[in-house]
Amino acid sequence: MERVPEPELMEDDAQARAYAEADFAEAHSRCIELLREKLPGLRATGSALDLGCGPGDVTIRFARAFPGWRVDGVDGSAAMLRHGRAAVERAGLEARVSLVPAYLPEGVVPGEGYDLILSNSLLHHLGDPQVLWSSVRRWGGEGGHVFVMDLLRPESRERAQALVDEYAAGEPEVLRRDFFHSLLAAYEVEEVEAQLIAAGLGHLAARQASDRHLIVWGRL
Repeated sequence: MERVPEPELMEDDAQARAYAEADFAEAHSRCIELLREKLPGLRATGSALDLGCGPGDVTIRFARAFPGWRVDGVDGSAAMLRHGRAAVERAGLEARVSLVPAYLPEGVVPGEGYDLILSNSLLHHLGDPQVLWSSVRRWGGEGGHVFVMDLLRPESRERAQALVDEYAAGEPEVLRRDFFHSLLAAYEVEEVEAQLIAAGLGHLAARQASDRHLIVWGRL
């Protein structure tokens, strides 16, 4: 199935609210588990940059899992960041987690030379995937770690709908629709491997991680 691009930003507040209130516990918990598994060399303290943090759920989960780390999250959607900042405040993590606006690749982030660049579900939103990989190179420190998790494009629209029905059966229609379109906009593992080679990051590993996810990991 050919890729069908979708809008890069979720700027509608109703859309952002639905995403912020959705139950992504299984997928997002698994994201942190895989990060731990693939990057066992992470130190007890460090700085992380979450690219495309959205409403901050993965950012917060990482901060809780790695209490010695400071985490900056960036996103181009003001609506997503409003929900994310409220979540950070509810979690009591304002001292270690900062969510700021940045539209990649031109955006400005709070730090530089991060020990870890992470990203969840940003790649499939990008019309040009090199926006993500150039940002990884730009803000990752020498020898820094990389972990990216994203959707995996299924073989057909029918399979995409089946995944929506399986994993988002009880979610609002706006979320079900977005999930379907995001699956159509996702990349295949082989496409991501080609992107990494083009970005000079061919040494990073890319693998399928579930029936709907792929991951990329390694060191700069």
